[in-house]
Amino acid sequence: MAEEARASETAETRKMDPATARAGMALPKLRYQDIPDLSETFADSIGQWIFDGQNLRIEFTVTRLDPGGARDQPTGRRLPAARMVLTPLCAVELIRQCQQLMAALEKAAATAQQAATAKAPASSG
Repeated sequence: MAEEARASETAETRKMDPATARAGMALPKLRYQDIPDLSETFADSIGQWIFDGQNLRIEFTVTRLDPGGARDQPTGRRLPAARMVLTPLCAVELIRQCQQLMAALEKAAATAQQAATAKAPASSG
C-alpha cells in the first residue's frame, strides 16, 4: 500500500502544469516531503461544491446536535470545518482517484457478498 501511495505521489508530481505546458518548459522533478505536524480536520459531511471557472471550492462540514432537544425530533446545526480550494487539474485528479477508490470498494463488497453467499447454508425445501 505504501508503495502504491509513493507511486501515486511520483505520478502526481510529474503532471504538467498548464502554464508550464504553454511555455514549453521542462517539468521539475518533485519529491514528496511529509509534514508530520500538519493538523487534521474532522468532517462528517461534505457541503457545497462550487466551481467558479478558475477553482473548485469544496466545503467540509461537521454536525452538532443542539443540547436538551426533544428525543423524538432532535435538532442541530451543520457547521463548516474546512474549505478546500483546488485548481481544475487538481480537481480532476481528485475525482479520478475517487473513481478508482469507488471501483476498489465495489470490488471488495462484491467479493465479500460472494463469500457470504457461499458460506450460507443451503435451504432445504
